[in-house]
Amino acid sequence: MAIEVKKKIGETTRSLLRRFSRRIQQSGVLIRARKSRFREKEKSKTERRNSALRRVKIVGEKEKLRKLGLLEEEPKWGKRK
Repeated sequence: MAIEVKKKIGETTRSLLRRFSRRIQQSGVLIRARKSRFREKEKSKTERRNSALRRVKIVGEKEKLRKLGLLEEEPKWGKRK
């Protein structure tokens, strides 16, 4: 949906710009554009499953390394030293 605003006879550029801005706000184009700006496509069931399996695998590998003493213990709370 294109918003078209033509300059009237004797109208200043500033008032034309103000009128254009008002039309954009009233039409809701700007709000829709801002909403969809950071929208991410929903993952498929297969992608969600693969992601979960990958997380489980990484946690298992870290736990294995921790038990072997090859990975330092991470503090449960904060990183203050």
